[in-house]
Amino acid sequence: MSQNHDSRLRRFVDGVAERLIRHRNTLLILFSAITLALAWGASQARLDPGFNKLIPLSHPYMKTLTDYANVFSGANRILVNVRVKGGGDIYQKPFMDTLRGVTDEVFFIPGVNRTRVSSLFTPSVRYTEVTEEGFVSDVVVPARFSAQPDELAVVQRNVARSGTIGRLVANDQKGALVQADLQEINPETGLPVDYAEIAGKLEDIRAKYSSDDIEINIVGFAKVVGDVQAALGQVFMFFGIAFAITAVLLFGYSRSLKLTVVALLVALLPVVWLVGLLPAFGLGIDPMSILVPFLIFSIGVSHAVQMTNAWKQEVLAGRTSREAAIAAFRKLFIPGAVALLTNALGFMVIMMIDIQIVRELGITACLGVTLMILTNKVFLPIVLSFLKLEAGARAASDAEARHPLWWKISAFATPTPALFAIVASLAVLGWGTLESRKLEVGDIGSGVPELRAESRYNQDHNRIVSTYSIGMDVLTAVVESKTGAEGGECLSPALMQAVNRFEHRMKGVAGVQSVVSLPSAAKFTIAGQNEGNPRWAFIPSTGDSLRQGARAMDPQMGLTVDGCGAMQVLVYLQDHKGATLAHVGNEMKRLIAADHTPGVTFRMAGGSAGVALATNEAVEHAEVTMLLAIFGAITLLCLLTFRSWRAVLCIIVPLALVSILCNALMARLGIGLKVSTLPVIALGVGVGVDYGIYLFERIEHEMRLRGLPLREAYYEALRQRGTAAVFTALTMALSVGTWAFSSLKFQADMGVLLAFMFFVNVLGAITLAPALACWLNLSVWQRQGERILQGEASRQAA
Repeated sequence: MSQNHDSRLRRFVDGVAERLIRHRNTLLILFSAITLALAWGASQARLDPGFNKLIPLSHPYMKTLTDYANVFSGANRILVNVRVKGGGDIYQKPFMDTLRGVTDEVFFIPGVNRTRVSSLFTPSVRYTEVTEEGFVSDVVVPARFSAQPDELAVVQRNVARSGTIGRLVANDQKGALVQADLQEINPETGLPVDYAEIAGKLEDIRAKYSSDDIEINIVGFAKVVGDVQAALGQVFMFFGIAFAITAVLLFGYSRSLKLTVVALLVALLPVVWLVGLLPAFGLGIDPMSILVPFLIFSIGVSHAVQMTNAWKQEVLAGRTSREAAIAAFRKLFIPGAVALLTNALGFMVIMMIDIQIVRELGITACLGVTLMILTNKVFLPIVLSFLKLEAGARAASDAEARHPLWWKISAFATPTPALFAIVASLAVLGWGTLESRKLEVGDIGSGVPELRAESRYNQDHNRIVSTYSIGMDVLTAVVESKTGAEGGECLSPALMQAVNRFEHRMKGVAGVQSVVSLPSAAKFTIAGQNEGNPRWAFIPSTGDSLRQGARAMDPQMGLTVDGCGAMQVLVYLQDHKGATLAHVGNEMKRLIAADHTPGVTFRMAGGSAGVALATNEAVEHAEVTMLLAIFGAITLLCLLTFRSWRAVLCIIVPLALVSILCNALMARLGIGLKVSTLPVIALGVGVGVDYGIYLFERIEHEMRLRGLPLREAYYEALRQRGTAAVFTALTMALSVGTWAFSSLKFQADMGVLLAFMFFVNVLGAITLAPALACWLNLSVWQRQGERILQGEASRQAA
């Protein structure tokens, strides 16, 4: 049955190869027309960043965030810090004029929610004072403020009474913040906000108001996107360097300018097609996934080198270009298509992660790899059928001589070297397993990990965090109340005491910088009602007594809704490292679970830290699911291709080892497991399986159809496929290794990881895989081949 199936499949591939070359002129024109059309489409592609694309919207935390997005401040916030250089404080006319100007400019940035702009100059920032006549409340900066000395003294007193020191005013009173929340849709245009435009306007503000006496610090998601987009020129420069390195090494390997140009252009073809198709699917390119096209190019180079190498070998064997193209297609279409389908499945599995940017990355990568079946397996043989191999390339090759290096490496298919390879792999596996346990989910360093520590953004971030009691990292809890208190939920002692307990306990959690909640403001007001006596700064046990703190329960304060049916608790964190988020999040869950106040429900978690926490939990949950799914898909496809569990293990085990080693390397280099690094694991598995499938398809052919022993078959596989595989792996590792010098840290991290995976994958394929084949007794293929050959000899004799 298996033999008949192989025969039918070979006949089908042979028939396709003949028809492909027979109609090559028509197909060449068709492919060229498609390329021109999609190249025009690629020129229409756009960058498409978005804050909500980074959020796992179906996560329970994000349900809380979206349910109250129109009530409480969101996570997509801009902070602009205006700070005095040198001596002095903020209570000077030049500083106040600058702060007013910055506030006005931020207010009018397109996409800013103008109801959620806060600074000393906005009417929402007020002070409350207890006098002999009662409470006095007013804006911090008086109307018609002209920054005269007496007015500056008034502002200084108002700031001290407003409770804004540490939140809007720096602890050392040398700086003041302008805070603004961004919307996803610009209400003026009805279109998604343009983050590049926002980042540009923020930089204009910096350039306009910075001076020898004033510095401007800016942080926020929009600024991160702007900095990444500003560095895209450098990204393309490194792409160009990688392309040039690949071209030079490919020419040195093939000794053929024609093959070098064809291989590179065909490897670029799926990238052009992919980018050209994105507008048709309503997709753009997110700056955080800008590296995907190069990943597609890397895979394309690998398959193009295999095809051109097979064609060259056939030409050197005496066939015409047309015959060599047909033979190369026959040899490589099945293993190449299976390898690419496996890559596509690997990227498809990424789409299981419920984060839009990851799903878009999976869609684009999956589409690009699928297109490669047409460009590299169909179009490339057509182009090769027209080529003539240069004399220099012919003279540089000696196909008949035994390759000494490959013959030595083929010894891994014999028992003693195989045992050594397996034992060494077990030792490496043990080390990798121990190191990979140190891998953290989420960010590891402070600031934004996509940028280097010395970047302007991270310096601004450090300046704000070090001078204020708050920062960008805020984790919020929403408290919903249905206690049925007389006079409204705000006058429910049970509610206020529950929130007060929660705030008090969260302040003692390691990693928490400060906590802000309604009960704190209410206690301050109640104490003020009682001549400022601090003994009265507590939550009373009756609703009537709570009325004394009613002034703090104003929804304009931003901590509650009308009637206190919902209020938020702001937990400011010291940083957003994965370990900090996990610890604070677990403590918050524990405290929420321990509270059993009737009618009171605590819900996690909003704020920028809430988004990061939800994302980390989604990534951590998805990692195991993704790996199980991708290895399951690879196992199924390899089993259908080789119909041998032994061959499947030989291919899968090295891939699993490399995945563990990748995690260990990330732990050693301080790279966290997050949205930008998780796809690298899937890519590494996808690229690694290419090497295994190509080699084992040839091993199976040599053993089943020619009856060769394992070592001889493996040597033939190395000679025909191994050279191209090792060359591609080393070339791509060297090319992406140059990314380590990028100013974008996420590009540098990905370059290091990809270089490691390209190299270690091919190393595992040429050492561990044959060693496993030896000890798993894959020689059964040889016995099957001998029976087939004997049967054919008997039929010929008869």
